Amino acid sequence: MASLFGRGPRKNPADSTVTLIGKPGCHLCDVAQDVIEKVCAETGASWEKKDITQDADLYRKYWEQIPVVLVDGAPHDFWRVDPQRLRRALGA
Repeated sequence: MASLFGRGPRKNPADSTVTLIGKPGCHLCDVAQDVIEKVCAETGASWEKKDITQDADLYRKYWEQIPVVLVDGAPHDFWRVDPQRLRRALGA
């Protein structure tokens, strides 16, 4: 029945990677990192941080939206991270 509604089996959060794209000195980035660290610790998902000041492509793409959060490489959130929404995206 779940497949009728486009839902497949629930994924394992430990198989996911959350990427935080931000820059040093960004207060919203620090807050987003706190949320990501907590949710990933709870769910077993891994996370990584990328600095737009060290990557010209990321800078061009995201400089007006940081912090940007990707889940498994797909855009998830920007500016603020909702912990419940992130848990759902991770399948938790």
